[in-house]
Amino acid sequence: MEIIRSLEEMKRIAAGVSADKSLGMVPTMGALHEGHGSLIKKCRAENDTVVVSVFVNPIQFGPGEDYEAYPRDLEADAAFCESLGVDYLFHPDESEMYPAHFGFRVVPSASMIRILCGITRPDHFQGVATVLTKFFSLIRPDRAYFGQKDVQQLAIVEAMVSDLNLGTTIVPCPIIREADGLAKSSRNSYLSAEERDAATVLSRSIRMALDAKKAGERNVEALKKIVVEEIEKEPFAKIDYVEILRFPHFERDETVGEDSFIAMAVYIGNTRLIDNAFFSEA
Repeated sequence: MEIIRSLEEMKRIAAGVSADKSLGMVPTMGALHEGHGSLIKKCRAENDTVVVSVFVNPIQFGPGEDYEAYPRDLEADAAFCESLGVDYLFHPDESEMYPAHFGFRVVPSASMIRILCGITRPDHFQGVATVLTKFFSLIRPDRAYFGQKDVQQLAIVEAMVSDLNLGTTIVPCPIIREADGLAKSSRNSYLSAEERDAATVLSRSIRMALDAKKAGERNVEALKKIVVEEIEKEPFAKIDYVEILRFPHFERDETVGEDSFIAMAVYIGNTRLIDNAFFSEA
């Protein structure tokens, strides 16, 4: 495996992949765990060449967010990638990605960002869309792999690739969970032992909603109430949002359908965690 730091070198390598060979990409911010590993394994199984980016993207962090504290361990990430058969780990320098006077942004549609995580993180998805447009334009992957845990990001990236004719197929991958149901996340490392136990309320409340739907409940407000009441029992938890929407355009409805999903952001102590599930999983 090679670690590539130069944008031009990465562009040259990607352009050199034979036309009859496929190139897959897994964009990450590092601090890699089994959730990322599932994306990399799928990418490895479906492509001739695999590129994993490790780049903590500064323009998707808002004021007061955890950019400086975000976990970084390139050595561990490189070893993890190499163990999974990655061909190239792309780790560009921030100053080359965003040189002085860099000012352009890719702005998703208002209907996709003024909701869910976009309410409290208004510039986040502009940062995500901008860095991914740069990566996809540079590398031109045939396929790129994204986890369902960031369901809003997944929908936005799918729309971005389609609307801008970037030519990359977005491959959604299921959430990877701990044995007790907690969705794997780099931010789980911020939790104390007590907070880690409390964090299981996210997946537990989601499961309760899925079970209620399976038992016949279809009313959105009734299902949301089940989730909210369960989370509010947990002293460490503070709800940012709980929503039930339709994928991929985030429409609201009074009843759930097969394309409906439940999504939440919850603070456990000072750590903001997200989780979701589609009601088709019930």
